[in-house]
Formats: sequence, C-alpha cells, structure tokens
Amino acid sequence: MRGYQSLFRTREFTPLFVASSLQVAASTIGGLALGTSVYAATGSPLLSALSMFGPSLAQVIGATTLLSAADRLPPRATTTGLAVVFAASTASLALPGLPLWTVFAVIAAQGLVASLGGGVRWGLLNEILPGDGYPLGRSLFNMLHGLTQIAGYATGGALVALLSPAVTLLVSAALYAAAALCTALGLSRRAPRATGRPSVAETWRTNALLWSSAPRRRLFLGLWIPNGLVVGCESLFVAYAPDRAGLLFACAALGMLVGDVTVGRLLPPRVRDRLATPLLLLLATPYLLFALHPPTPAAACCATLASVGFGASLVQQRHLLTLTPPELTGHALGLHSAGMLTWQGLSATLAGTLAQLTSPATAMTLLAVASGTVTLGLWAAGRDERAGHTPPLSVS
Repeated sequence: MRGYQSLFRTREFTPLFVASSLQVAASTIGGLALGTSVYAATGSPLLSALSMFGPSLAQVIGATTLLSAADRLPPRATTTGLAVVFAASTASLALPGLPLWTVFAVIAAQGLVASLGGGVRWGLLNEILPGDGYPLGRSLFNMLHGLTQIAGYATGGALVALLSPAVTLLVSAALYAAAALCTALGLSRRAPRATGRPSVAETWRTNALLWSSAPRRRLFLGLWIPNGLVVGCESLFVAYAPDRAGLLFACAALGMLVGDVTVGRLLPPRVRDRLATPLLLLLATPYLLFALHPPTPAAACCATLASVGFGASLVQQRHLLTLTPPELTGHALGLHSAGMLTWQGLSATLAGTLAQLTSPATAMTLLAVASGTVTLGLWAAGRDERAGHTPPLSVS
C-alpha cells in the first residue's frame, strides 16, 4: 500500500477507523471534564491527574489476567461490547453527588476493560492490513487521533465552560455508544486468531514467551517508559495552567499529529528505522524548559515540539511485529498498549505526587530528565547487543 487513500479501499478499515476515532473523542472530552471537575472539587494536582490518567493503572491487572483473550475472542463482538461498557460507565460518572471513591472505582474498572481493547483492536488492524500496511494504517490512526484530540480538548473545554462537566460526560457517553454501533454494523464476523480458551494461566505463559527475547524486552520497555513519563508531564497541564489546560493538551495533540505524518508517510523506511532514539529524546527535551516556569504561549510551544517525538512508536511497533509470531500479534500489541498505558498512569501518579511536594513545573522537569535517561540507557543496551552480534532490533 503506497498511500493513505488505498487504505480506505479495504472494506473493514473504515468502520474500525471511525469507531476508534469516536472512542478517542469520547475519552478526550470525558477525561478533560472529569479532571476539571475533580480539581475544582479538591484543588489537588494528584487527584486531578489520577482522574484523567488513573484508569491506565488498572491496565497492569488486565495485562496479567485478560490478554490471552485478545487473540481468542471474536473481534467484532468484543470491540462492540467494550464500547457499550464504556458508554454505560461514563454516563454513570455524570450522576450528581457521586462520592470521590466511587468515581475512582468506575475509572479503575474502565482501565481494566480497556487493557483487552488495545490487543483486540490492533490485532484486528494487523489482519485487515497485513505486512507493510500496518505501519501506514497505524500512522493514519494516530494522525486522526491527534486531530480528534485537538478538536476534543477544544470542544471539551467549551462544553465544560458553557454547560457543565456532567453534561460533557454525557456527550462522551453518547460518542462511545456511536462507536459501538459503528463496529456492530461495519465489521465482518471473524474467527479468533488463536484457538483454546482464554485464561489467566495462558496470559502468563504468553507474556513470559514474549518477554523471553532480549530484543523484544527492550522494545517493550522503549514503548512503555519514555513516553509514559512524558505523559506524566502532560497530566499536570490542568495544575500548571487551570484556565488554559485545553490549549496545552490541543498543542500536544498537534505535535503528535506532525510526528505521525512525518514518520508514517513522509520518511523512507531506511531513514525512519534509525530515528526512534532521536525522537524519544525529542519527546523529553522541551519539558526541561519548564524548570524556567514558562508562560502559557511558551509552554504550548514546548508541548507541541515534544509531542512530535511520539512518532517513535511507529518504528518500534513495526520492529515488534517482525519479532512476534502471527498468532500472537494481538497479545503482543495488547501487552504493548496495556504496558504503555500502565506506565502513563504510574507516571501521572508520580507527577501528581511530585507536584504536591514541589510545583507542577518542577515535577515536569524531573520527569523529562527521567525519560531522557531511560532512552539513553536503552540505546546503550542495544549498542552493546549489536557489539555482541545479537539481533539488531532496538529502540534506535
């Protein structure tokens, strides 16, 4: 497949694409509404960050218990059912007078369910667009998701300001319901990629198999930790600039869009495959400037530039697929997604804690330093493996 237009000639690509975009819009609008509501009620950067990114923490539970189902359940029924669960649970968050512990219980349940969704969705995309079609398709997903996030944060900010967080959450629930309808009507019935019953034991066995390869381990760590720490920086946007958080989130989404277009469409493969480490360093470096407590326009520029570095994941995912047996692609991509989101939740927790003890700007600077340090450590490990004549697949 040579261009983006060719993707839409594959029949099932369009409904999966549209449904995924609706879910991103729902998550963006609902997350901003919930984060704003919690911060207004508590004044706590930690609780605000956790309300937006805390569901990711539950992904580690799903990654160790549910992931064997990613290749063993019918994709259409599973994607539709997960969207329905999100619609119902998001609508429940709009109930008036909901205790804070109930809010966090609901979003933790959402995170647990979402850990399965990534494996099912990206495994199905790899079936619909096999071979070299997957990176191109995934880059288009990321591009539209970036645009959707820009529009979603702008729309969410306007809805929260003009109406209320509760009404905004109901809009989010309606978008999840629309995504469920899209997959139910648009996807074909497909058999599971793997046989057997999903189980906790099978999930552990496959996780161990995937983790047993040193190049795969470094790819997973490179996909999880550096960008997770930078998402921790983003989780403090509400605390850093409460009245302009929507702008900062939108600028970060714009930068991610630019990175995905550049890496997924414009760069030739021989150049693209060498850029993961530079892009990961770009992801962290602009946040070092938050040590100077920049004004909102400068902070927005930093967020935009940094997020271009998220394009590194397209290179890393392609390497991961070349190292993974076809019958385990859903599980591997699900483990990548669940681990990445778990690290995002952990980083949001760490960021909120550091912000409570110091300031949002200081916490963002510290997380940026940690992200760059991990990237350099993984690059050094890959260099040592190459010197030892091990397979030359790394985060770089």
